[in-house]
Amino acid sequence: MTQPTTASPPSFLTGTWTIDPVHSHVSFLVRHMMVSKVRGHFNTFEGQIVTAEDPLQSSATASIDLTSIDTGNEQRDNHVRSADFFDVDNNPAMTYRSTGISKAGENYRVDGELTVHGVTRSVPLTVELGGFGPDPFGGTRVGFSATGEINRRDFGIDFSMPLDGGGVVLGDKVQIALEIEAVLDQK
Repeated sequence: MTQPTTASPPSFLTGTWTIDPVHSHVSFLVRHMMVSKVRGHFNTFEGQIVTAEDPLQSSATASIDLTSIDTGNEQRDNHVRSADFFDVDNNPAMTYRSTGISKAGENYRVDGELTVHGVTRSVPLTVELGGFGPDPFGGTRVGFSATGEINRRDFGIDFSMPLDGGGVVLGDKVQIALEIEAVLDQK
C-alpha cells in the first residue's frame, strides 16, 4: 500500500514570513445582551509563519498585545482590560503556537495552543491560503484568512452579569477572524 503524497498548492513558496500588522487584521465577535453581537479587534500583534516544502509541516506563532483591544468604546475596552476579563496587568499578551496542520477540503486545519489569561487550550483554526506574490517594494507576500471559535470560560474568563428577563449580558462563545498578510524574510 502506498502512502498518500501531499501536493503543494500552485505557486507555493517556502520560507519564513513576518506578519505585516499594517495589512493584517485580528478580530473577534461575541454575543451581547442576547440580542446582538459586538465586534472588536486588536491593534498591536506580531507573528511568524514558516512554510515548508510539505505544507503540512509548516508552522505559525503569534503574540497579541491585549492592551491594544479596540471595540469602538473606550469604557468597554478598559473594562475588558480589567481583572474581570483579560487582567492585562498580569496577562498582557495572548499567544498562539501551531502544533499541526492537516488538509480540510480546499482549506487547511491548523491545530494550535492558545494562551489567554494564563490558561493554555487547544484551538483549531480553519485557514484559507490566499496566495503568494510580489509586492511593489521588491519583496514577496503571502496571505491567509483564518477563523475559529473559543469559549471564554475555558480560559478562566468567567465574568457574567445576568439579565432581568433571563440570559446574560455577554455570551460565552467568541468567534475569531484573522486576515493575515506576511512578508518573506530576506536572507
